[in-house]
Amino acid sequence: MEWNESLLRLTVAFVLGSTLGIERQWRQRMAGLRTNTLVAIGAALFVIVSVLTNHDSSPTRIPAQIVSGIGFLAGGVILKEGLTVKGLNTAATLWCSAAVGTLCGQGLFSEAVLGSMMVLVANIALRPLSTFINHQPMHSTELECHYLCHLVCRGDEEANVRRILLDSLAEIKNIKLRSLRSHDLDEFNHFVEVEAAIICTARKDKFLEAVISKLSLNPSVKSVSWQALEQESG
Repeated sequence: MEWNESLLRLTVAFVLGSTLGIERQWRQRMAGLRTNTLVAIGAALFVIVSVLTNHDSSPTRIPAQIVSGIGFLAGGVILKEGLTVKGLNTAATLWCSAAVGTLCGQGLFSEAVLGSMMVLVANIALRPLSTFINHQPMHSTELECHYLCHLVCRGDEEANVRRILLDSLAEIKNIKLRSLRSHDLDEFNHFVEVEAAIICTARKDKFLEAVISKLSLNPSVKSVSWQALEQESG
């Protein structure tokens, strides 16, 4: 392969990776313009190296390694806050940028351009559609609501407070406790934070507020709060 052919492949990877990155940068995502561009260029470089040096090896070996390796980078932009997961679209876009760069490294420019267009359509044109679908009413048996409760209490009353919380939640129908965790807020174990993740088959704001109000009257409870967790819309 001549140097000008390598330059052409890297240039196309740069342009297409930048195009995908601009959309993510415009939406102020963690992995934006530079990250997507570098991923596309890096994937193209690895493929070019395989073309220049490994004439006897399988042509799919390096692309397969790129697919595996990009997973670690994509995992770094996925954040989990309680039951809410953010960054999945950005991670998927990084994965697609690597695929586009791989196609450019192989000299498959038409496929790379077509793939980039499809990614942009998915990130831009499908966004209003997904928002519209998310706002459609669902049957109460299909709707799943997530709540997160936080409370701070004295360490010597932790077991009693957890029991009160569990007993209060047990009185609510169609509710499931997903997790119940606690950790010390100081090294002397004076105060403990208790976190409960709850799943309901319908909105239970009033019932949950009643439970929280009941706990707030307990003299051993220092603070208590709850929140409904929302899903990311792209």
